[in-house]
Amino acid sequence: MKILIVEDDEMVRDMLSRHLQRKDYTVVVARNGEEAISVSALERPNLILMDLNMPIMDGLEATRLIKRNPVTAHIPVIMLSGHTMPPHVAEAKLFEDSCDNYETKPVDVERLIGKIQAILQP
Repeated sequence: MKILIVEDDEMVRDMLSRHLQRKDYTVVVARNGEEAISVSALERPNLILMDLNMPIMDGLEATRLIKRNPVTAHIPVIMLSGHTMPPHVAEAKLFEDSCDNYETKPVDVERLIGKIQAILQP
């Protein structure tokens, strides 16, 4: 299974990559939303971990464009956000914007992996 990590913070990107590779996921990365659009179409990952706040193009806009493309529309997206808002508000907003789930930062890696596994189960 292939996961695209879209994250502008190199330390977070590397940490997530290491944890996911230890769980036998193949990892590809993008540093911003614009890269995410092209990498998702080229690599066709099974799931995308999308940072919310990034330079060039934010995660919500990138997700909207990924979900509009017939080639990538089916790819589940878990939004990663450092914003602290009540979970029900975050969930409603992100699902409205085509996200399949969300995880707050700092990331609880085990909880995130559980969400990834639940989404990717056949």
